[in-house]
Amino acid sequence: MADEEEAELSEKQKKEIAKWFLLNSPPGEIQFVAKDVKAVINDDVLYEEAASEAFPLYNKSHLISIEMPGRIGDVIVTSYGELAETEFIDPRTAQVAVVDHIKQASALFFFCYMNPMIPKMVGRVELNWGTSGARVNALDQLSYKTLSRIMVIKYEQSMNLEHADDRNQASMHLFHYDILRQLMGKHVCTEVRPALDEELPSAYVEEFRCALDAEILKYVGEAYPKGVCSVYCGNGKDVEGPGFDFELVVVISAARHSPQNFCNGSWRSVWSIEFKDEIQMLELKGKLQVGAHYFEEGNVQLDAKHECKDTTIFQSSEDSAIAISNIIRQHETEYLTSLEASYSNLPDTTFKDLRRKLPVTRTLFPWQNTLQFSLTRDITKELGIGK
Repeated sequence: MADEEEAELSEKQKKEIAKWFLLNSPPGEIQFVAKDVKAVINDDVLYEEAASEAFPLYNKSHLISIEMPGRIGDVIVTSYGELAETEFIDPRTAQVAVVDHIKQASALFFFCYMNPMIPKMVGRVELNWGTSGARVNALDQLSYKTLSRIMVIKYEQSMNLEHADDRNQASMHLFHYDILRQLMGKHVCTEVRPALDEELPSAYVEEFRCALDAEILKYVGEAYPKGVCSVYCGNGKDVEGPGFDFELVVVISAARHSPQNFCNGSWRSVWSIEFKDEIQMLELKGKLQVGAHYFEEGNVQLDAKHECKDTTIFQSSEDSAIAISNIIRQHETEYLTSLEASYSNLPDTTFKDLRRKLPVTRTLFPWQNTLQFSLTRDITKELGIGK
């Protein structure tokens, strides 16, 4: 019956729906989606279950980067560097970061107002990533332009703020930290440990990994202004010398979050390189993914994927690194160029096909002069109003 009440969703169904929304959040927007999902479910226990399953998958699929203490580098949350559910290795620094997938991190910050010459200290507070509990007086009433002038500086060493003159003079502002986090586009990790020997590749593999990492770092610095990268050993990390195969994996992640301009986007690319010693060849397989979300007076999302392959000869560590870097640069540049070209042609192709076709006459209907049609003449003649 149409008037019969629909069956109530089970808790399992609610959790699966919540996970779907979280996993399909646009780049950099999972925290906002999570708040809405939590409000709709109205069940903290059920939400926590869904979030605990969805956030790790989302973070790894989106290759989010976590800034390590002391600005020693960024660790990418990826399955290639996953040692445990919350531990991810950064091969470049041989450090292991402990990550809270939902909160992202807990850190001590102080806030500065950007003065052209000297930042004014306005206070400090203990924050949790993903929460909106941080409060320092009415900032959510300020414009995004003003918000963008607020900078977050990680506070690592104890400082005596009791005598900071600017602290007492500066006006205090209230703001939701998640908005500022989106503006800054950074996650911060506060707990790291040195990697164990068994978690690192052998000296032979590390020589190739380190050389490739240096070349990829140069490329990413030129191609992606806010990009991060890392090179992992996918297989054969215990290979001690020539005669055996091993695999390196290049992970590149770049994100640009600009909610004040109603857009967020990300670039993700993963390249697996198989070093085949027997045939002295390197086989490259790349998976590229571009995501974007525009939501000014509408809601448009882009999710483009591309796969490619290539080969080169097995050389020394330095020469192999240069060859691999050049191949990656070539394929990613070509893909970006083709992507830009295809979307620049949208108005003349796809969008044009969506419009209503013109009649056979290839002319628009002349609404301003309908008397030229016989139907109008016949009607006026029958009604006796014609000349």
